[in-house]
Amino acid sequence: MGLLNAFWHLANFFGPAIGVGLIAAGLCKLVWWKSMRSVGFMSLAAWAMAAGAVALIGGIVLFERDGKMATYFLLTAMTALALWWRGHLK
Repeated sequence: MGLLNAFWHLANFFGPAIGVGLIAAGLCKLVWWKSMRSVGFMSLAAWAMAAGAVALIGGIVLFERDGKMATYFLLTAMTALALWWRGHLK
């Protein structure tokens, strides 16, 4: 595998964590705009994306393959938990 192929492989693996993290952080700021006023969008997005990446790596370790629905459930749950932790507990 070449360097460019390795890059695209990793980009596609972490793509769901990045996408879900950005969308969830944006929706979080939109829905709870009064209570989230003091928390920056990039901070929320970084926490959400990091939690999603950990969930995807955990899914590979636990299930020994990518693309299981349980992994995507874990991605969603850990993203929500990270947003709650960063947004409401500050």
